[in-house]
Formats: sequence, structure tokens, C-alpha cells
Amino acid sequence: MQRIGVDFGATGIKGAVADLEKGAVVGTRHRISTPRPSTPERVAETIAAVVEAVDGETPCRGGIGCAVPAVVIDGVVTTAANIDPEWIGAEGRVLVSAATGRDALLLNDADAAGLAEMRYGAGRGRSGTTVVLTLGTGIGSAVFTGDRLVPNTELGHLEMWGTSAEDHASARGREDLGLDWEEWVLTRVNPYLAYLEALLWPDLIIISGGISQRPERFLPHLVSRAETVSALLMNNAGIIGAALAAAEAGR
Repeated sequence: MQRIGVDFGATGIKGAVADLEKGAVVGTRHRISTPRPSTPERVAETIAAVVEAVDGETPCRGGIGCAVPAVVIDGVVTTAANIDPEWIGAEGRVLVSAATGRDALLLNDADAAGLAEMRYGAGRGRSGTTVVLTLGTGIGSAVFTGDRLVPNTELGHLEMWGTSAEDHASARGREDLGLDWEEWVLTRVNPYLAYLEALLWPDLIIISGGISQRPERFLPHLVSRAETVSALLMNNAGIIGAALAAAEAGR
């Protein structure tokens, strides 16, 4: 079973065909820079261009799944922390379906990555409470009890250091603050994990996002009560999870 998955990020929109038996990307992953400004109409057009490029190389019938860096409820985007504010209240599913000519399912990007990691990656077969964190432009979060998702948790916006935690503990925050990897983990990420653990008491924390491609830069410095590991699907997790969600919803 295959579906096209799209991962809409603050800097790029990526898409590919996902093999949902293997939990892997099939063929080339296509990427187009996120338009500026990232208004709903312009992003929908870009998603359509990505889907056209993917389907042109690796034909795939059926609907598509699209991971969005925002809270999504019944296809409506309700927040816009790292994208254009015009997304708030936008009928994202309707826009993407119209632009692509396919039945689309939209979901939070961290939730998509978490679904993939729990089905095929570092969380496979795990029980208890798992938190998947995507540390990139912001901090995305996905919370699971066993394999059951609690959607749209947005734990990157917990208040720390007088602002949203993601301003300091995200990968972008590390760059903005001019911190090396060790100092960033010790002074920002570890306190953030401690705050999460005090609230949720997870059994497993999975660190996802672009930084999971080089786990040796951050894993040795992490300190947490819970077992903390790097994601296995890396930058493909959002694509695979979005495709999986679409397929399971009958898209």
C-alpha cells in the first residue's frame, strides 16, 4: 500500500511516495522552498507542485496526507506560530484538495512524525507514555499512550525563560543564541525535558527533526529520567506519517 505524503515546514515543503508496509520513502523526495509569505493559497499551490513532481516520477493513486506546522482540527488550521497568520481559521483540507485534485488529510506535523516513529521507528512496540519532539524551526510534540495519539499537544509553547520554550530549546533557538551543541543541550534542552517530565512522566522520549540525522552531536549530553533516543526515520518521518494517516482515514 502506497500514498503520497507531504511535509509542510517553515522553510521547505517536501513530498514523496511512502510504502506503508515497509515504512519507507519510495523514489525521490521532492522539495520546494516554502513561499514567502506562506499564505494558505500560495502554500496550497506549492504543495500541488510537489505532488505533481512526485506523481510524475513515481505514480501513486489515492489521496494525500499533509503534515502542517500548526494545530489542525477537522481540516481547519487554528494556529500559526511559524507560518503566515492568514492560516488561522483557514480550511486547509479544502484548499489542498482543490489545488491538488486529490482528497487530502491534514494533521499536525509533529503528530505525523510521531505516528511514523511509533509504527515503524524508535517507538515501535513500545507501551507506556511516549513523547516525540521535533527540534527544528520550533518545537513540535506528539504524545502517545501505547500507540494511541493525543493530538495537537503543542508542548513547544510551554513558557520557559519568559517566553515560549521553543525560542530557546529549538534548533533555531540554538543558532539564534549562538550556542554550541553541548551548551545548548545542557542549558536549554535538558531543562526543557525536565519540565516535560514533571508534567507527563513519559517512559520514552524520541528526538526527531533535522537534528536526528546527527545524533552524536546531542545525545551524549542529554540527561533525563526517561529513556531518550534519536528518531530512526529522520527527515522522512513527517512524510511517512502523513501518508499513513491519510491511508488509515480512507483517503
